[in-house]
Amino acid sequence: MLDYNQPIDRARDPTRSEAQSRRSEASFNVLEFVNLLWRRKIAIAAAALIGASLAVTIGKSLTPRYTATAQLYVDPRELQLVDRELTPRAQDVSGMSMVVESQARLITSNSVLLRVIEQANLDKDPEFGGAGDGRSLMTSLLGLIGLQPRAPSAADIKDVQLAALDALNRHITIRKTEKSFIVDIEVWSTDPAKAAMLANTLTNVYLTESRNSQALAARRATSELSGRLKELRERLRNAETALATYKAQNNFVGTQDALISDQQLSSSNQRLSAARAATMDAQARLDQIEASRRTAADAGANAEVLQSPTIANLRAQYADARKKYAEQTAELGPRHPALRQTEKQVEDIKRVISEEVDRFAQSAKNDLTRARDFEASLNRALEAQKRQSVQLSQAAVRLRELEREVDASRDVYQSFFKRSRETEEQETLNTSAARVIGEATVPQRRSFPPAMSLFAMIGFIFGGLAAACWFVAAEHLFIGAAAPEPNRRERTPAPEVSRTQPLAAAPAPPLALVEKPLIARLQEADVIRTLGAILATGGGDDLTRVGWPTLRPGFPLTTLLNALRDMRSAVARRAGGKAMPVIALVGAGDTVGRSVTALNFALAAARDGSRLLMIDADHQAHTLSNKVIRPGKNAPSRLGWLSIGNNAALEIKTVNGISVLPATESDAGKATDAIRKAIAQARSAGGYDLVILDGPAMPFSAAGRKLLDSADALVAVLPTSLDINDSMEDILTALGGTERKLVGVVLDELTPAAQTRQRGKQYA
Repeated sequence: MLDYNQPIDRARDPTRSEAQSRRSEASFNVLEFVNLLWRRKIAIAAAALIGASLAVTIGKSLTPRYTATAQLYVDPRELQLVDRELTPRAQDVSGMSMVVESQARLITSNSVLLRVIEQANLDKDPEFGGAGDGRSLMTSLLGLIGLQPRAPSAADIKDVQLAALDALNRHITIRKTEKSFIVDIEVWSTDPAKAAMLANTLTNVYLTESRNSQALAARRATSELSGRLKELRERLRNAETALATYKAQNNFVGTQDALISDQQLSSSNQRLSAARAATMDAQARLDQIEASRRTAADAGANAEVLQSPTIANLRAQYADARKKYAEQTAELGPRHPALRQTEKQVEDIKRVISEEVDRFAQSAKNDLTRARDFEASLNRALEAQKRQSVQLSQAAVRLRELEREVDASRDVYQSFFKRSRETEEQETLNTSAARVIGEATVPQRRSFPPAMSLFAMIGFIFGGLAAACWFVAAEHLFIGAAAPEPNRRERTPAPEVSRTQPLAAAPAPPLALVEKPLIARLQEADVIRTLGAILATGGGDDLTRVGWPTLRPGFPLTTLLNALRDMRSAVARRAGGKAMPVIALVGAGDTVGRSVTALNFALAAARDGSRLLMIDADHQAHTLSNKVIRPGKNAPSRLGWLSIGNNAALEIKTVNGISVLPATESDAGKATDAIRKAIAQARSAGGYDLVILDGPAMPFSAAGRKLLDSADALVAVLPTSLDINDSMEDILTALGGTERKLVGVVLDELTPAAQTRQRGKQYA
């Protein structure tokens, strides 16, 4: 295996076996240790018994403690006796848990503990720092000789209470059961009855304090609300007075829905519309009568005229006269007196009809004049009402402002008034759902110290270990230093041969130490072998189907993937924040193994979300390019904009998130310049997070070393089919000064034969 603490050398150190034998001789012998313990068994057993006796004696001397436990159920939801509570309720689980934890902390608050001290008279209990019976005895003795003790001052009483408070706090342990509202209150004391009494007193005081705090909060809220009610009531009264005064000053009189002026304006508008309709009707009737009079038609052929009984009677007479005139004309001559009389009768009736029609026309004119006068009067009244309405509308702006102020003041006052009454009633309500579900009972067994058998066992073990350690130390520090064992002899260490020089006669420059690069193992369990000769799948090229073993899908936290992530992190640290660092993979042996490792390195980075550009830097073998570029398989739609070399080999975008830039140049210098130019173009344009170079191949030419100098980090690929130490030595020797860029080593443990058999074959 690789040894990163020493340089890699093919020569084996001849002094290694001797140094290992010296270390094994200098190390402690287990048989000697067992022999020593067996020789001192009586002393060790005695020391163990003495330790057990001391432990039991110490346990007997300890003051026993008795722990009493009371269980309290703290429901954060409480009882909903009114619609609106003073404090909002916790709805989610985390909020309820926080409420229960807060209540558990309140149990040990100073206010609760001081009430417990007062009720249980703990300030006079010696266990909690009180004077107790000793002070009473001293007071009695001083009274016998006529002396009165000094009365304790307020400061002394305060100090005693604080001491009792501190002692009681140490005697109490609050435990909350996970995922429940149960709180265990544990109190210990030297007296079991006192422990149970203190636990029950603490729970009762807490419940009392909880109810008092709720009542106090309700009382404080009621006081605050009541203090504001007087001011809000005065504000509402002032707003209503201002509104009433403003209405009286601006003549805002009306019902609740509308003002009288608005009602009058609406009524006048309706009456004006009716008057205009009547005027138009009278005008039409007059125009019709005038038109019939001006025409040669019958003057009585009018609807208004025909409705008159007088006209109807005259027209009947006129018809009879015309009939009689026609009969006489047929029988008598034109100058016959009877005919002349009948003709005169016809003319008289016609004249009377015309006069009657004239009277109808005059009546229509009078109606039109009266309608026009009525319309004009209504129009004048409407204009006056409009002017008054405009004035009231201007004044209504201030009126609405005053009304809004009154409504707001009334709403606030009613809300405060209602809430004040609710909080006043809540003072006497107990909404807390906390209750005691298990009172503390007098404990029958002590909680400390534990059983004497445990003390004896611990003392026995520690006594025996102490004696054994003492004898071992005495054996090595005193006996061993004074008289060394006869079977041991001094040995002169042989001069150590430099591991950095080969065994050949000619001296060689020393190799630099490897700075512990990371190691990754590419094994058969990490890859899957797919069908060969398949590149395009669906909408693009798939690098997992080029016929090489590639990473298995899924399993994001394998040992290989974690090691490759660490290598990329080391590359990022060495790049120092440079955009798009460049990693070159170099290896000894077959170039196919290096290319397979480079492809899996790129697939691992792409699986973590990195955008990669993979470049074939092996201008001799073109192993990666031969796998990616195949006749008839490259579609123009998957070619990118990057190019390399004179043949303009464009980058090939794959479905794996990796862009492959194949090699086309056979000249090493031109290929190196083209690759460096492509890297510079990609770095300036952005779009990639990492560049992986497959190569250059060993041995490195001048162009290859130039390409390695432009890389930010190097990864060595060591096939396990060869000697990895020899391969690593060859790589380090070939790298020269660039070996400081080495960040990792990938041990290629894939079976070369399996790779060879897979070429050109297909597997089901």
